[in-house]
Amino acid sequence: MKCKLVKGNKENLKELCGKLGARGKMDLGPIIDTVNGVLDDIKTNGDEAVLKYTKMFDKAELTPATMKVTPEEIEAGFKAVDPDLLEVMKKAAANIRAFHEKQREEGFMMEVGKGAQVGVKVRPIGVAGVYVPGGTAPLPSTVLMDVIPASVAGVPRIVFCTPPQKDGTIAPVILAAATIAGATEIYKVGGSQAIAAMAYGTETIPRVDKICGPGNIYVNTAKRLVFGQVDIDMFAGPSEILIIADDSANPEFVAADMLSQAEHDRIASAIVLTTSEKLANDVLEAVDRRSDEAARNEILASSLENYCSIIVCDDLDTAIDFSEEIAPEHLELVVSNPEEVLAKINNAGAVFLGSYSPEPLGDYFAGPNHTLPTSGTARFFSPLNTGDFYKKMSVINYNEESLREVYEDVAKFADSEGLTCHAASIRTRFEK
Repeated sequence: MKCKLVKGNKENLKELCGKLGARGKMDLGPIIDTVNGVLDDIKTNGDEAVLKYTKMFDKAELTPATMKVTPEEIEAGFKAVDPDLLEVMKKAAANIRAFHEKQREEGFMMEVGKGAQVGVKVRPIGVAGVYVPGGTAPLPSTVLMDVIPASVAGVPRIVFCTPPQKDGTIAPVILAAATIAGATEIYKVGGSQAIAAMAYGTETIPRVDKICGPGNIYVNTAKRLVFGQVDIDMFAGPSEILIIADDSANPEFVAADMLSQAEHDRIASAIVLTTSEKLANDVLEAVDRRSDEAARNEILASSLENYCSIIVCDDLDTAIDFSEEIAPEHLELVVSNPEEVLAKINNAGAVFLGSYSPEPLGDYFAGPNHTLPTSGTARFFSPLNTGDFYKKMSVINYNEESLREVYEDVAKFADSEGLTCHAASIRTRFEK
């Protein structure tokens, strides 16, 4: 059997959390050195360096003139996409947009006495950078999820980067998704060189204010290294799902949902916490059978063996405690009373209620963002959202009367810190 069935206890949980936290961790020293070299090169040499790395890593020969996608290429991309898929993408985009429009922020102004006001003004960032990897499987769903919140926030310039294919083109479905989502410009550049180009700017690619989107270890390392020069969305790790299930759950559904995450890569994690030993055994059988029949069965086998477990817990509260400690990226509550259990959940990226809210529904169509905190960071990170593309300015508006009311208090506070010029700035308005 590839997936393990164990009895839940504190020792299991500690071991499991340690194993999940270790996923994907490696000696980053050589990678940091490599990425720093790319960053420095592009900071110094701009387009020339970007094109050099594009040829080196993506085997595509481009020029500054062909690095940016043209309207003609976008039009050709739309024509090359299956019309039925195009309609599905437009429906998904409408759902994602509607959800993220509910997250818009307006700011506020409040009266604090004698005509004085304080408040917050909300403004979109000026330029957003979105990165989506290429690889063997284009990810149009991620394009929609990462571009649409920036569009809804009102970001005027949305720069989209993705690696070119060897012939110097972008997959048509990616071009269509980026355009539907609202990208204002698309560039054929990938890897850490794309992150560097967006962070520092080149002759062709503009400097952005924030970079979001997934990528490999080099992309994620580059994002860490440029953080501070620009903002980033989050530090993403391997994908994961945790399913809390009782004896009302359908074992075939649970097994299918486990595999939907385990097929991502060899270090993806899928865990079931259940109060039913019968369900645990039925899920185990279904997982083994389904994984053997799946197209990506070699990836599944590695993920299931190393990072997947079915854990039998004494009661539902124990399962909830386990979940809270793990803080999973995706949490399915396949129980008879999912709303009651949800009331006890504080740490999860996205929560799916009941047997008919499977995780892939959130990946593609429902509307909430699928760019989620991983590796336990749901304890303090949130899903990508419209607010990630805002910046906020405090506003203070006192008049003479309202400042006179409080100036002695302010000056006294400044005096207490030994900042006499601060105090004088206040007193000079009212004392000779």
